[in-house]
Amino acid sequence: MTLPHAAVETPVFMPVGTVATVKAFPQHLLEELDARILLGNTYHLYLRPGHEAIWRMGGLHRFMSWERAILTDSGGFQVFSLSELRKVTEEGVQFRSHLDGGLHFFSPEHSMDVQIALGSDIAMAFDECTEYPAEYARARQSLDLTLRWAERSKRHFDAHKFERPWGEGFAGQTPNLFGIVQGGMYLDLRRESAERLVEMDFPGYAIGGLSVGEPRERTCEVIAETLPYLPKDKPRYVMGVGYPDEIAEYARMGVDMMDCVLPTRAARHGLLFTSEGRLNIKNRKYAEDQGPADPNCGCMVCRRYSRAYLRHLMAAQEPLSAVLNTLHNLAYYMDTMRKVRAELEAANV
Repeated sequence: MTLPHAAVETPVFMPVGTVATVKAFPQHLLEELDARILLGNTYHLYLRPGHEAIWRMGGLHRFMSWERAILTDSGGFQVFSLSELRKVTEEGVQFRSHLDGGLHFFSPEHSMDVQIALGSDIAMAFDECTEYPAEYARARQSLDLTLRWAERSKRHFDAHKFERPWGEGFAGQTPNLFGIVQGGMYLDLRRESAERLVEMDFPGYAIGGLSVGEPRERTCEVIAETLPYLPKDKPRYVMGVGYPDEIAEYARMGVDMMDCVLPTRAARHGLLFTSEGRLNIKNRKYAEDQGPADPNCGCMVCRRYSRAYLRHLMAAQEPLSAVLNTLHNLAYYMDTMRKVRAELEAANV
């Protein structure tokens, strides 16, 4: 993908930088891991420090000192998670802030305005994430609403995407808006959603509404059944997945983009992903283990620090623990994607 701020090879895993930071991890280390694109969260940045403040400071890239690509989600999933604090209507969603209880309203148009102000390379259409489990009638109603919101999102984005001046950042390039396939776990609804979004001619498409509590086998089935209805010559993005073996499997199925908080969240709790399986560094048996977290990993953490030291940092509740664990996990995810890209290239896929 040639984006305004970076060329991104796919399939790609995007680290999640919810509030303009990948938790416990500075941007220069992300560059050293060769991360080309991050995910930012529209809902959280809208609440704090505010999209207008970020725009006045030169946009999200300049604000967080990240010169590579950024994808912003629409805020729809976060609003969905506030089930007891929101009210959904045809016009949009009224919700209360999880920070101070203040009342706010997101419409498709407002979500687009916020993302345009942030200046992301890829924005996402405003959608309603269908809960799991959901009856067919409920999934049908939610899908129809999401499709109407997709049309409104695209119309507003196309009309206003160049109204915020970004200088050299977008020179010769066009910011992108992706549509989001919904439909719950119902394959006919997923197919209809994909087909109708393709008719709207978005530059890329996401499969949303997964990893919301359904079994992994169901996730795979929905992805496998939806992908054939999305153009192969445009990016196909599965939102909010997953474990290393899962993202590798989805990439081989034809998914181009994925994101998940798992590698960073797991790192903060002492769970490390390795070539030998998952490793809980808090385990007592590592107290005097002088070997690396993963003997087959070439990341800076595995080259320099022992399991005993990483366990000590966790036991001492030392903040450095989160930094080192996160570095290893993200390096493992990035390496997983590099290997899959090489595998697909060798197979001429």
